[in-house]
Amino acid sequence: MTKWIYGLVFSLLISPSWSDTNMIDAFEQQPERRWRYFSDQVMGGLSQGQANFVKTDARFSAHLSGWVTTQNNGGFIQIRREINGSNYPDAKGVTLKVKGNGERYYLHLRTKQTRLPWHYYQASFGSSSDWQSFSIPFSSFERSGWVLGAEIDPASISSLGIVAYGKDHQADLWIDEIGFY
Repeated sequence: MTKWIYGLVFSLLISPSWSDTNMIDAFEQQPERRWRYFSDQVMGGLSQGQANFVKTDARFSAHLSGWVTTQNNGGFIQIRREINGSNYPDAKGVTLKVKGNGERYYLHLRTKQTRLPWHYYQASFGSSSDWQSFSIPFSSFERSGWVLGAEIDPASISSLGIVAYGKDHQADLWIDEIGFY
């Protein structure tokens, strides 16, 4: 019996889902101190929303919800947290587990080179009413402008945002966990 338990623990420790994922957040232990909500209202937009951190299905999750409107040159709500990319120099992409209302959502990465608010690297992902896991390689992220480098240097990542963006719609996204792989 003891050998079986040791074998189970060892296999869990070396399995790809444990050893190859650098977890950033599972939204436990005061996530509101790490994650900030903001919207296009910082630039005169009219989108409204909120971010809540709640326990669901015996786990903690972030819930981004609200109304995104492109009126008045707006069009986003998001939660974002600062990242020290030097902790993840060998990362290949972002992994996350989400469920939502069928809309497309976006990941925004900012690096030490993204100095202006409209500079970021962006990748999209879908949502459904069931939990889904995504692994999005850095090569799938598109830069927001030609002044940014074509490739993301993981060691230079300074923040990660989860964004409802770009069109008039109701946002309703649950994030169970997010990390680098």
